[in-house]
Amino acid sequence: LPILPQASIEYVDGKDRAAAARAAAAADVAIVFATQWSAESVDLPDMQLPDKQDGLIDAVASANPRTVVVLETNGPVRMPWADKVPALLQAWYPGIRGGEAIANLLVGKVNPSGRLPVSWPVDESQLPRPHVPGLGFNPKQKPEETIDYNVEGANVGYKWFAAKGLVPRFPFGHGLSYTRFEYADLQVQVHGSEVVASVEIRNAGERAGADVAQMYLKLPSGSQTPIRLIGFEKVMLEPGESRRIRIEAEPLTLAGFDTGSKQWRIAGGSYQLQLGRSASEPVLTADIQLEASSLD
Repeated sequence: LPILPQASIEYVDGKDRAAAARAAAAADVAIVFATQWSAESVDLPDMQLPDKQDGLIDAVASANPRTVVVLETNGPVRMPWADKVPALLQAWYPGIRGGEAIANLLVGKVNPSGRLPVSWPVDESQLPRPHVPGLGFNPKQKPEETIDYNVEGANVGYKWFAAKGLVPRFPFGHGLSYTRFEYADLQVQVHGSEVVASVEIRNAGERAGADVAQMYLKLPSGSQTPIRLIGFEKVMLEPGESRRIRIEAEPLTLAGFDTGSKQWRIAGGSYQLQLGRSASEPVLTADIQLEASSLD
Protein backbone atom coordinates (compact mmCIF):
# COMPACT_ATOMS: atom_id res chain seq x y z
CA LEU A 1 0.00 0.00 0.00
CA PRO A 2 1.68 3.27 -1.08
CA ILE A 3 2.00 6.24 1.21
CA LEU A 4 -0.39 8.93 0.02
CA PRO A 5 1.19 12.42 0.20
CA GLN A 6 -2.11 14.11 -0.66
CA ALA A 7 -5.71 13.06 -0.49
CA SER A 8 -9.08 14.76 -0.70
CA ILE A 9 -11.30 13.45 2.10
CA GLU A 10 -15.06 13.83 2.22
CA TYR A 11 -16.85 13.07 5.49
CA VAL A 12 -20.37 11.67 5.69
CA ASP A 13 -21.80 10.94 9.14
CA GLY A 14 -23.58 7.74 8.04
CA LYS A 15 -27.03 8.65 9.32
CA ASP A 16 -28.35 8.53 5.77
CA ARG A 17 -27.37 5.16 4.31
CA ALA A 18 -28.20 6.18 0.74
CA ALA A 19 -26.11 9.35 1.00
CA ALA A 20 -23.18 7.34 2.36
CA ALA A 21 -23.47 4.90 -0.54
CA ARG A 22 -23.51 7.74 -3.08
CA ALA A 23 -20.40 9.28 -1.53
CA ALA A 24 -18.69 5.90 -1.54
CA ALA A 25 -19.51 5.30 -5.21
CA ALA A 26 -17.88 8.59 -6.14
CA ALA A 27 -14.70 7.92 -4.11
CA ASP A 28 -11.54 6.01 -4.95
CA VAL A 29 -11.59 4.39 -1.49
CA ALA A 30 -14.33 4.34 1.14
CA ILE A 31 -13.57 4.04 4.85
CA VAL A 32 -16.30 3.15 7.32
CA PHE A 33 -15.77 3.53 11.06
CA ALA A 34 -18.02 1.24 13.11
CA THR A 35 -18.29 1.58 16.87
CA GLN A 36 -19.69 -0.36 19.78
CA TRP A 37 -20.02 1.23 23.20
CA SER A 38 -19.17 -0.83 26.24
CA ALA A 39 -17.63 -0.41 29.66
CA GLU A 40 -16.10 -2.32 32.51
CA SER A 41 -18.70 -4.54 34.27
CA VAL A 42 -21.11 -4.04 31.35
CA ASP A 43 -21.26 -7.12 29.14
CA LEU A 44 -22.91 -7.18 25.73
CA PRO A 45 -25.89 -9.46 25.08
CA ASP A 46 -24.74 -10.46 21.57
CA MET A 47 -22.11 -9.86 18.86
CA GLN A 48 -24.19 -7.49 16.74
CA LEU A 49 -23.06 -3.96 15.94
CA PRO A 50 -25.60 -1.44 17.29
CA ASP A 51 -27.50 1.28 15.43
CA LYS A 52 -27.92 -0.64 12.16
CA GLN A 53 -24.23 -0.23 11.32
CA ASP A 54 -24.13 -3.58 9.52
CA GLY A 55 -26.61 -2.20 6.99
CA LEU A 56 -24.52 0.94 6.53
CA ILE A 57 -21.34 -1.06 5.91
CA ASP A 58 -23.14 -3.34 3.45
CA ALA A 59 -24.50 -0.36 1.49
CA VAL A 60 -21.10 1.35 1.30
CA ALA A 61 -19.28 -1.85 0.34
CA SER A 62 -21.89 -2.59 -2.32
CA ALA A 63 -21.33 0.89 -3.78
CA ASN A 64 -17.53 0.72 -3.68
CA PRO A 65 -15.57 -2.56 -3.78
CA ARG A 66 -12.55 -0.71 -2.32
CA THR A 67 -14.04 -0.30 1.13
CA VAL A 68 -12.05 -0.38 4.37
CA VAL A 69 -13.87 -1.05 7.64
CA VAL A 70 -12.32 0.17 10.90
CA LEU A 71 -13.85 -1.47 13.96
CA GLU A 72 -13.69 0.28 17.32
CA THR A 73 -15.14 -2.42 19.54
CA ASN A 74 -14.24 -4.21 22.75
CA GLY A 75 -14.35 -7.63 21.12
CA PRO A 76 -15.47 -9.72 18.14
CA VAL A 77 -18.63 -8.81 16.25
CA ARG A 78 -20.63 -10.52 13.55
CA MET A 79 -19.65 -9.42 10.07
CA PRO A 80 -22.41 -10.32 7.58
CA TRP A 81 -20.70 -8.00 5.07
CA ALA A 82 -17.26 -9.62 5.38
CA ASP A 83 -17.18 -11.07 1.85
CA LYS A 84 -17.70 -7.59 0.38
CA VAL A 85 -14.89 -5.89 2.30
CA PRO A 86 -11.27 -6.37 1.15
CA ALA A 87 -9.68 -4.59 4.12
CA LEU A 88 -10.50 -4.67 7.83
CA LEU A 89 -8.70 -2.93 10.70
CA GLN A 90 -9.52 -3.87 14.28
CA ALA A 91 -8.70 -0.77 16.34
CA TRP A 92 -10.30 -1.88 19.62
CA TYR A 93 -10.67 1.25 21.78
CA PRO A 94 -7.71 3.28 20.48
CA GLY A 95 -7.67 6.27 22.87
CA ILE A 96 -7.13 9.97 22.28
CA ARG A 97 -4.39 9.52 19.64
CA GLY A 98 -6.13 6.64 17.95
CA GLY A 99 -7.03 8.71 14.90
CA GLU A 100 -3.38 9.43 14.15
CA ALA A 101 -2.39 5.80 14.64
CA ILE A 102 -5.20 4.53 12.40
CA ALA A 103 -4.32 7.05 9.68
CA ASN A 104 -0.66 5.97 9.74
CA LEU A 105 -1.73 2.37 9.21
CA LEU A 106 -4.27 3.08 6.49
CA VAL A 107 -1.90 5.14 4.32
CA GLY A 108 1.02 2.77 4.80
CA LYS A 109 3.24 5.03 6.89
CA VAL A 110 3.34 2.25 9.48
CA ASN A 111 3.20 -1.45 8.70
CA PRO A 112 0.58 -3.27 10.84
CA SER A 113 2.01 -5.97 13.06
CA GLY A 114 -0.67 -6.59 15.68
CA ARG A 115 -2.04 -10.07 16.37
CA LEU A 116 -5.46 -11.04 17.68
CA PRO A 117 -5.40 -11.81 21.43
CA VAL A 118 -8.71 -13.67 21.07
CA SER A 119 -10.34 -16.11 18.69
CA TRP A 120 -12.89 -14.28 16.52
CA PRO A 121 -16.07 -16.38 16.20
CA VAL A 122 -18.27 -16.28 13.12
CA ASP A 123 -21.24 -15.75 15.42
CA GLU A 124 -22.56 -16.64 18.86
CA SER A 125 -23.28 -20.26 17.88
CA GLN A 126 -19.54 -21.01 18.16
CA LEU A 127 -19.31 -19.83 21.77
CA PRO A 128 -19.44 -22.14 24.82
CA ARG A 129 -22.50 -20.16 25.97
CA PRO A 130 -24.30 -18.61 22.99
CA HIS A 131 -26.68 -16.98 25.45
CA VAL A 132 -26.24 -16.22 29.15
CA PRO A 133 -29.63 -15.99 30.90
CA GLY A 134 -30.23 -12.66 32.56
CA LEU A 135 -27.45 -10.87 30.71
CA GLY A 136 -28.39 -7.52 29.25
CA PHE A 137 -26.87 -4.19 28.38
CA ASN A 138 -27.59 -2.75 31.78
CA PRO A 139 -25.02 -2.27 34.59
CA LYS A 140 -27.74 -2.91 37.19
CA GLN A 141 -28.86 -6.14 35.56
CA LYS A 142 -26.69 -9.07 36.58
CA PRO A 143 -26.59 -12.51 34.94
CA GLU A 144 -27.74 -15.55 36.83
CA GLU A 145 -25.44 -16.31 39.76
CA THR A 146 -25.09 -20.00 38.92
CA ILE A 147 -22.97 -20.51 35.81
CA ASP A 148 -21.57 -23.89 34.82
CA TYR A 149 -17.87 -23.29 34.20
CA ASN A 150 -17.39 -26.95 33.31
CA VAL A 151 -18.82 -26.30 29.85
CA GLU A 152 -15.37 -25.50 28.47
CA GLY A 153 -13.21 -26.35 31.48
CA ALA A 154 -9.60 -25.51 30.62
CA ASN A 155 -10.43 -25.16 26.92
CA VAL A 156 -10.77 -21.40 26.89
CA GLY A 157 -10.51 -19.34 23.70
CA TYR A 158 -8.54 -20.97 20.88
CA LYS A 159 -8.48 -24.25 22.84
CA TRP A 160 -12.28 -24.39 22.71
CA PHE A 161 -12.27 -24.04 18.93
CA ALA A 162 -9.60 -26.71 18.55
CA ALA A 163 -11.35 -29.13 20.92
CA LYS A 164 -14.68 -28.75 19.13
CA GLY A 165 -13.26 -28.68 15.60
CA LEU A 166 -14.71 -25.21 15.01
CA VAL A 167 -13.29 -22.83 12.41
CA PRO A 168 -13.43 -19.22 13.65
CA ARG A 169 -13.64 -16.28 11.31
CA PHE A 170 -10.16 -15.28 12.47
CA PRO A 171 -8.03 -17.50 14.73
CA PHE A 172 -6.18 -16.43 17.86
CA GLY A 173 -2.84 -14.91 16.84
CA HIS A 174 -4.05 -13.86 13.37
CA GLY A 175 -2.73 -10.67 11.82
CA LEU A 176 -1.81 -9.37 8.38
CA SER A 177 0.97 -7.13 7.08
CA TYR A 178 1.94 -5.12 4.01
CA THR A 179 4.91 -7.43 3.61
CA ARG A 180 5.31 -11.22 3.84
CA PHE A 181 7.52 -13.52 5.88
CA GLU A 182 9.03 -16.93 5.24
CA TYR A 183 10.00 -19.51 7.89
CA ALA A 184 12.74 -22.11 7.44
CA ASP A 185 14.99 -24.54 9.30
CA LEU A 186 13.06 -25.22 12.51
CA GLN A 187 15.36 -26.71 15.15
CA VAL A 188 14.18 -27.98 18.55
CA GLN A 189 16.11 -28.98 21.65
CA VAL A 190 14.50 -30.83 24.56
CA HIS A 191 16.19 -31.32 27.91
CA GLY A 192 13.76 -32.56 30.56
CA SER A 193 11.14 -29.84 30.99
CA GLU A 194 13.15 -27.39 28.89
CA VAL A 195 11.94 -26.99 25.29
CA VAL A 196 13.71 -24.46 23.06
CA ALA A 197 13.00 -23.89 19.37
CA SER A 198 14.82 -21.72 16.86
CA VAL A 199 13.75 -20.79 13.34
CA GLU A 200 14.99 -18.63 10.50
CA ILE A 201 12.57 -15.84 9.57
CA ARG A 202 12.99 -13.84 6.37
CA ASN A 203 11.16 -10.72 5.25
CA ALA A 204 10.40 -11.73 1.67
CA GLY A 205 8.46 -8.58 0.80
CA GLU A 206 9.30 -5.01 -0.10
CA ARG A 207 8.35 -3.28 3.15
CA ALA A 208 9.94 -3.30 6.59
CA GLY A 209 7.72 -4.99 9.12
CA ALA A 210 7.37 -7.09 12.24
CA ASP A 211 6.27 -10.70 12.46
CA VAL A 212 5.17 -12.68 15.51
CA ALA A 213 6.27 -16.31 15.39
CA GLN A 214 4.05 -18.44 17.63
CA MET A 215 4.94 -21.84 19.06
CA TYR A 216 2.15 -24.27 19.92
CA LEU A 217 2.27 -27.72 21.48
CA LYS A 218 -0.11 -30.26 19.97
CA LEU A 219 -0.95 -32.75 22.69
CA PRO A 220 -1.34 -36.51 22.14
CA SER A 221 -4.59 -37.81 20.70
CA GLY A 222 -7.22 -38.19 23.38
CA SER A 223 -6.03 -35.23 25.46
CA GLN A 224 -8.80 -32.99 26.73
CA THR A 225 -6.89 -29.95 25.51
CA PRO A 226 -5.63 -30.55 21.95
CA ILE A 227 -3.32 -27.55 21.54
CA ARG A 228 -1.54 -25.04 23.75
CA LEU A 229 0.43 -21.84 23.11
CA ILE A 230 3.84 -22.28 24.77
CA GLY A 231 5.82 -19.30 23.46
CA PHE A 232 6.13 -16.53 20.91
CA GLU A 233 8.65 -13.99 19.67
CA LYS A 234 8.23 -10.73 17.74
CA VAL A 235 10.93 -9.73 15.28
CA MET A 236 11.34 -6.57 13.16
CA LEU A 237 12.95 -7.11 9.76
CA GLU A 238 13.93 -4.91 6.84
CA PRO A 239 13.07 -6.08 3.30
CA GLY A 240 15.19 -9.11 2.44
CA GLU A 241 16.59 -9.39 5.97
CA SER A 242 16.75 -12.78 7.71
CA ARG A 243 17.22 -13.56 11.37
CA ARG A 244 17.22 -16.68 13.50
CA ILE A 245 15.02 -16.26 16.54
CA ARG A 246 14.81 -18.37 19.70
CA ILE A 247 11.59 -19.30 21.52
CA GLU A 248 11.79 -20.96 24.92
CA ALA A 249 8.74 -22.63 26.41
CA GLU A 250 7.76 -21.89 29.99
CA PRO A 251 7.73 -25.37 31.63
CA LEU A 252 4.29 -24.81 33.15
CA THR A 253 2.81 -24.53 29.65
CA LEU A 254 3.85 -28.14 29.05
CA ALA A 255 2.13 -29.41 32.19
CA GLY A 256 -1.31 -30.10 33.57
CA PHE A 257 -2.41 -29.74 37.18
CA ASP A 258 -2.93 -32.97 39.09
CA THR A 259 -5.63 -32.25 41.67
CA GLY A 260 -4.80 -35.43 43.61
CA SER A 261 -1.16 -34.63 44.31
CA LYS A 262 -1.72 -30.89 43.90
CA GLN A 263 1.24 -30.68 41.56
CA TRP A 264 1.90 -29.63 38.00
CA ARG A 265 2.84 -32.71 35.99
CA ILE A 266 4.18 -33.18 32.48
CA ALA A 267 2.74 -36.29 30.90
CA GLY A 268 5.39 -38.33 29.15
CA GLY A 269 4.83 -39.15 25.49
CA SER A 270 5.01 -37.97 21.89
CA TYR A 271 4.05 -34.40 21.09
CA GLN A 272 4.14 -32.21 18.01
CA LEU A 273 5.63 -28.74 18.10
CA GLN A 274 3.94 -26.32 15.69
CA LEU A 275 5.57 -23.06 14.61
CA GLY A 276 3.08 -20.78 12.91
CA ARG A 277 1.35 -17.45 12.45
CA SER A 278 -1.79 -18.27 14.43
CA ALA A 279 -3.41 -21.02 16.47
CA SER A 280 -4.69 -22.68 13.29
CA GLU A 281 -1.95 -21.86 10.78
CA PRO A 282 1.12 -24.02 11.46
CA VAL A 283 3.98 -23.43 9.02
CA LEU A 284 6.65 -25.79 10.36
CA THR A 285 6.31 -28.78 12.69
CA ALA A 286 8.61 -31.06 14.65
CA ASP A 287 7.88 -34.23 16.66
CA ILE A 288 9.31 -34.28 20.18
CA GLN A 289 9.37 -36.63 23.16
CA LEU A 290 8.68 -35.35 26.68
CA GLU A 291 9.57 -37.31 29.79
CA ALA A 292 7.07 -37.64 32.61
CA SER A 293 7.99 -35.26 35.41
CA SER A 294 6.63 -33.08 38.21
CA LEU A 295 7.27 -29.38 38.57
CA ASP A 296 7.94 -27.76 41.90
